[in-house]
Amino acid sequence: MYGTNMTVRKRLTLTFILASLAFVFLMGRLAWVQFVHGEELQEKALEVRMRDIPVEAKRGSILDRNGKELVISISVDSIYATPGQVEDPRAAADKIAPILEMDADKLYEKLNKHSSFEWIERKVDNETASMIKALNLDGIGFVEESKRHYLDPGLAPHVLGFAGVDNQGLTGIERSYDEELRGQPGRIVIEHDAAGRPVPEALHQYIPAKQGHDLVLTIDETIQYFVERELDNVVTQYNPKFALAIVMDPETGGILAMGNRPSFNPNDWSNEPREVWDKNPAIWYNYEPGSTFKIITAAAALEEDAVKPEDQFFDPGYIKVADRTIRCHKAGGHGSQTFVEVVQNSCNPGFIEVGLDVGIKRYYKYLDAFGFGSTTGIKLPGEAGGIVIPEDKATNLNLATISMGQSIAVTPIQLISAVAAVANDGVMMQPQLVQEISANGKTIFSMKPEKVRQVIAEDTARQLRGLLENVVANGTGRNAFVEGYRVGGKTGTAQVVGESGGYVSGRYVASFAGFAPADDPKMVMLVVIAEPQGGVYYGGLVAAPVFQAIARDTLRYMRLPEIPGLEKPVRPYEYVEPHIEVSVPDVVNYPADEACRIIKAAGLQCTTHGEGNLVRQQTPGPGAIVDGNTTVILDLEPATSRSGGGTVIVPNLQGRTIKEAGYILEEIGLRPVPEGSGVAIRQSYNAGAAVKRGAPVRVVFEPPGDGSEKSFLAAAGEPQTPEIINSPDIH
Repeated sequence: MYGTNMTVRKRLTLTFILASLAFVFLMGRLAWVQFVHGEELQEKALEVRMRDIPVEAKRGSILDRNGKELVISISVDSIYATPGQVEDPRAAADKIAPILEMDADKLYEKLNKHSSFEWIERKVDNETASMIKALNLDGIGFVEESKRHYLDPGLAPHVLGFAGVDNQGLTGIERSYDEELRGQPGRIVIEHDAAGRPVPEALHQYIPAKQGHDLVLTIDETIQYFVERELDNVVTQYNPKFALAIVMDPETGGILAMGNRPSFNPNDWSNEPREVWDKNPAIWYNYEPGSTFKIITAAAALEEDAVKPEDQFFDPGYIKVADRTIRCHKAGGHGSQTFVEVVQNSCNPGFIEVGLDVGIKRYYKYLDAFGFGSTTGIKLPGEAGGIVIPEDKATNLNLATISMGQSIAVTPIQLISAVAAVANDGVMMQPQLVQEISANGKTIFSMKPEKVRQVIAEDTARQLRGLLENVVANGTGRNAFVEGYRVGGKTGTAQVVGESGGYVSGRYVASFAGFAPADDPKMVMLVVIAEPQGGVYYGGLVAAPVFQAIARDTLRYMRLPEIPGLEKPVRPYEYVEPHIEVSVPDVVNYPADEACRIIKAAGLQCTTHGEGNLVRQQTPGPGAIVDGNTTVILDLEPATSRSGGGTVIVPNLQGRTIKEAGYILEEIGLRPVPEGSGVAIRQSYNAGAAVKRGAPVRVVFEPPGDGSEKSFLAAAGEPQTPEIINSPDIH
């Protein structure tokens, strides 16, 4: 009996001990969960039963300098799904997909996901949203978002840019000032039960979004309209590769207008060609400015006292620099003339003489001071810095061609900033596009005009403005004259540099840079028209009239007083092609493309007859004296049609790739022997040499580096012909 009691007691004791240990363990576990992991588990529980719906902030508006809205944000519906609440994902997908023009299977995959939130479609129009709301489907919800709306899609789209579906700025001002425009997003938090149903009188939290700041631009909507109108006219008349115009306030650096063609619709940017909206030519395009750059040469020469307006020059029609002969655009030259007339006539030899008198070291000081070779810092994405031959590598030949606007590449924003410095008494200002940032109608930040540097003296700038006013009154810029206003400026016509490093026949850039009123400029403008079609390509004929039309309306819009009885130019500017006799070069046995290049470089036209790649015969024959622009007919034959020996002419392979050079040589019956990689820089036989068919031609190649710069520098350092640079820079 006693033994039985002891067994029972032991069992009770053991049970008590085990129960006590279990209790202690459970209490410990409870304490661990409650106090150590309590906060973490509470957050997880909230995640399960809370639905977090994002509320997008409205982007700030963009306004012109007078407070006119250019870009606003409008409210639209975005559609989302809570997959756990969708009763029949398949049926829901089949109903919604046709309305949204979506793939039903892909939509079904979204609705069947194990997630608490899925976007179905962002920012749909009101009609589409209403159709889906009418379906009254469980698990399908709507949230109000904002969508960017450009009030006039044709007004400065490259400047304004556009925003993406997630409210982020992608191009233009929208990208540069994305942080200021974007605002801060909010959210709505709603409590649901385990089945995903809203809990009555449950926790609802609304964290409001903060709207982005508004931007007030320096752009004037009315002046921008004048620019867009005239660019449309240019496209209709000349169908150029592209065209642009920039209008600037020289006293503040504020951009009053900036337009480009081709253009695009920012409200539908995703359906526009990327190459149209991806880059803004006004800040990106590198081009040889031609005679508009003579403004810089004149500024440097006058400031350094290397020339005075009354100094005498004699132009025989050409000037020799090193071993080269550079021609004037006027056959026979301008004869005896003062520097005033050199500027008025845009005389190449006169400007080259002045540039050489300034010298490389002093000239480069002004290239740096005017900002060439570096970006201006305008707050737009994608600005290029231009291309300038390094000073330590520049020769007198380089200086000669730079002095007349060749062998240097600039961007339009660089050039107008430099011309604006001349208009602003020698003071260069930082170009600006935004003058104010505001919130709720109150200014929170104001952009002050920023002086960059004093480039030339005030007296020099005024003297130069007088010379440029004479260009419009009596010279090549007469078509830019605006009745009632004194206008100064300079025309430019430059040939396009091709990828191989030489100038491309028949492709030109026409431009005009000017300001008004000349005695106290309130506006500066640059017009650039690349590769106009139709046979007319001179800056004085193509670009100057565009300047005149925009400037006339702008000056009157600004309500600047007119000068009664202001003397007009005697007659509009017209360019008459000079009668030039040319000796036809011998291109028999040349490859067809090389033959045409030589023919065109001589100022003649080229056409081919027959099939093949080698010139068999030409009409007129070699050495014939003909009028400039005469067409030379080349009869072609395949190189393989010639049997046996014979000779062929070695082509110029400069700038060609290994593949191109090999193809050309093999096609005419020569054996290529390449060395290195990249583009051709040397060849064992000079171009034009007659060699036996089948002979080996050793060609040395080097990597080109940046393609555009390499080809440009090649053109700058190696003129097109061994003895004569035929300057395409007419004005």
